[in-house]
Amino acid sequence: MSEVRTTGPDQTFGEPAEADTSLVVVTGLSGGGRSTVARALENVGFYVVDNLPQALLLDMAELAVKAGGAARRTAMVLDVRSRAFSTDLVGAIEELRERGYAPRVVFVDADDEVLIRRFESVRRSHPLQGEGRLADGIAVERGLLEEARDQADVIIDTSHLNVNQLRRRVEELFGGEETRRLRVTVISFGFKYGVPPDADFVVDARFLPNPYWVPELREHTGREEAVSSYVLGQEGADAFVSAYADLVTATTPGFEREGKRYLTVAVGCTGGKHRSVAISEELASRLRRSGLTANPQHRDLGRE
Repeated sequence: MSEVRTTGPDQTFGEPAEADTSLVVVTGLSGGGRSTVARALENVGFYVVDNLPQALLLDMAELAVKAGGAARRTAMVLDVRSRAFSTDLVGAIEELRERGYAPRVVFVDADDEVLIRRFESVRRSHPLQGEGRLADGIAVERGLLEEARDQADVIIDTSHLNVNQLRRRVEELFGGEETRRLRVTVISFGFKYGVPPDADFVVDARFLPNPYWVPELREHTGREEAVSSYVLGQEGADAFVSAYADLVTATTPGFEREGKRYLTVAVGCTGGKHRSVAISEELASRLRRSGLTANPQHRDLGRE
């Protein structure tokens, strides 16, 4: 069965600069899921360096401290494909700690039979099998990484985890609740300028009367009270917004389980100035009241 083992509490760093830096070292068996772990760490805000020679671990840690910003959360992925890989990974980690850093080491593992099936499914050879069998390459790699596995802070056995389950496990370990939540953008647009290409939902507000034909409203926008009240006061407008708010709210948990972090709801009218703007503002407001992170944007406002 799948395993996640953590050893001991998070360590603290000795120097103030290092104290603001979170370092993660990812290693483990080829085919175990290192790439998925790397992508999941990126999802929760880590700067990820893949296939890093272990000789450069200390240099990369120092660069992360100096760079600041996004690099304060840096993950370094090591594996035996690197020509600079040596058997003394534990020594390299220990050197980091002696210099005042406190990296968390993540070891990704899986049963031999599972690894063999994964390699066979993609028709790839193991990087260490040479002229031998897949099992021979896996055995050699296990020997090289045995000490690193024993010293790891976190061991993730992916034998019975699919990609989404592995991603969620990493996000639970390294991401706060906010980083795992879906962010909704409600964007207004004008159909005459084209549908936003990144829209997950497209909402058509053209069934509502157009304020453009009301002289005192024509020059105003859906962000203004007079236009908003006119649009939202039309028959069917409230039910329309409520239905889409319920739809987005109902689908959010499923999107989050599938790893989606950004959802775009595109609300269109003819020119993107009146109806779509008012509906977008109201829909985003209702989604926020439901506990979602939702923000309105207005692509075509001011375009006319």
